[in-house]
Amino acid sequence: MTPQEFNYLRLMLNERSGLWLSEERLELLEARLRPVLKTFGYSSVSTLVLALMQPDAEYLRSCVTQAVSVHESYFFRDKVPFQYFTEVMLPKLMQARAGRHQLRLWCAAAATGQEPYSLAMLLADRTHMLFGWNIEILATDFAEDALSKARKGLYSQFEVQRGLPVSLLIRHFRKVGSGWEINPAIRAMVRFRTHNLIEDGPEHGEFDVIFCRNVLIYLDDGTKRRVLARLASKLAPDGYLVLGAAETTTGLSQDFVAVPEGRRGVFVMTRAAQEARAAGKTGQGAKDGSPVSGAARACGGSQR
Repeated sequence: MTPQEFNYLRLMLNERSGLWLSEERLELLEARLRPVLKTFGYSSVSTLVLALMQPDAEYLRSCVTQAVSVHESYFFRDKVPFQYFTEVMLPKLMQARAGRHQLRLWCAAAATGQEPYSLAMLLADRTHMLFGWNIEILATDFAEDALSKARKGLYSQFEVQRGLPVSLLIRHFRKVGSGWEINPAIRAMVRFRTHNLIEDGPEHGEFDVIFCRNVLIYLDDGTKRRVLARLASKLAPDGYLVLGAAETTTGLSQDFVAVPEGRRGVFVMTRAAQEARAAGKTGQGAKDGSPVSGAARACGGSQR
């Protein structure tokens, strides 16, 4: 792969997905492109790049973007946010939403579905608490192949062994051949939709919790800021944003502050961001880094 070809590919990928590949990722890029070369019958990266440059190559560009992007996911990945969800977020949100008995969750960049299904299982096991509640889980990703797998809810033995407790496997899955299929009741709790995070958010109103984990680490700073602004515009003022453990909003967004319990990757909206939301300016970047107060305290102390 020539430097010019590498530069063309990473610019195309950045434009379509926000992914930014440094020069150290050249070998990774070549490895991810090999299946594409084989599938489409191209003899080299050079011939692939020439094909990508053609005006009618939209489908090919989409396939390349999906092939290069990271879609790794597994059940209950990094247990901390799921524990925090059940112990802190859920009780406080239920208290704050007691008047309307509705909770809305969005798993952005949901990949092959393990994250939203993990949340669905946690909620299904708490029906005694949530009787009469309307729970919505929206799961989105730009990769159609990943979403297709997620909708089927069929996972290999290896996939269910990664983070899924045996008790939940027995309760919520059934053996199908050499794999495991999640129960229809759990699958029905999640709506899967195609959406690219670098584009405007889904037109489905506000969400009480947004999971967008292990995505920002692959984006350049400018794209991170835009994504965080879009997430802020879709989050309820007293809601929660959950990023990956190694991800932060510091220096990228003035709309969020970390939760006071020190849980890595979990954020609430600042007071200024909440006030900006009321003024119709959410996502413009709040000036004040202090957490929200008033109604938001019903949802997490000094949290969003």
